[in-house]
Amino acid sequence: MLVLALDTATPTLVAGVARRPADGAVEVLAERAVPSGNRHAELLVPAVREALAAAGVALADVDVVVAGLGPGPFTGLRVGVVTAAALADARGVPAVGVCSLDAVGSGERTVVTDARRKEVYWAAYDAAGARVDGPGVVRPEDARLTGPLVGDPRFAERLRAPVTPAEVTTAGLLRAAGPLLDDPSSAGPLVPLYLRRPDAVPPTSFKPVTTS
Repeated sequence: MLVLALDTATPTLVAGVARRPADGAVEVLAERAVPSGNRHAELLVPAVREALAAAGVALADVDVVVAGLGPGPFTGLRVGVVTAAALADARGVPAVGVCSLDAVGSGERTVVTDARRKEVYWAAYDAAGARVDGPGVVRPEDARLTGPLVGDPRFAERLRAPVTPAEVTTAGLLRAAGPLLDDPSSAGPLVPLYLRRPDAVPPTSFKPVTTS
């Protein structure tokens, strides 16, 4: 099974290509991790093309697309989810979605990533790597997170604990998607994982338009 993996839930977008044999082992053929800020729409497709070229394969060879569903910023997250859905639809292959936090680090840990608004997204995992709590969003000063922290080290001071640097990876996305990749037909639609309402709100009043 040849897998194309995408994630735009963090400031570093990921596009990777991997092989997954029937035994579930993962061989990452190529990966592009691009600091993207708010430029996911501009940078994602070129990153996909570069990853496919580096792996020596074409989009026509892809058997399934794995997408990180967040949590993450609204605009960037939508770019990744829509791109994954469009590529899968164009190829006529399944698209599988996973929580992006599941793809950060491994083993027992609590993952923390930048949620903006001076908050972090978080999720906790047991020794087997299974998620046992979260995902959630919280101000670091109010968090009561336990276990080794991994993810964005910029929040270490506000969390009052060390944070081991870790990011979403292609291998992590495939690991999180493992059960669904065993039976891609069981995957539901790609639905972004939003944990709060967007900043933008519709106007509540309108100014009249006048002509002279």
